Amino acid sequence: MCLHTPPCPTSDSTDAEAARVVAGQPEQGWSLLCNGAFVFEDTGELLPDGRIVAPHRPPAT
Repeated sequence: MCLHTPPCPTSDSTDAEAARVVAGQPEQGWSLLCNGAFVFEDTGELLPDGRIVAPHRPPAT
């Protein structure tokens, strides 16, 4: 899916959130990354294969 050089990390890599944003709706709280993952402002993710990554924002101190 990614046509950038160097290519963005895949959606199943540990640094998947480093991929470029290709579409974003900040007023709705989500962005689509070029690796096919949707990321949400609460730090949750929806991966292209349908898996869900629970929000992982660090607790407030």
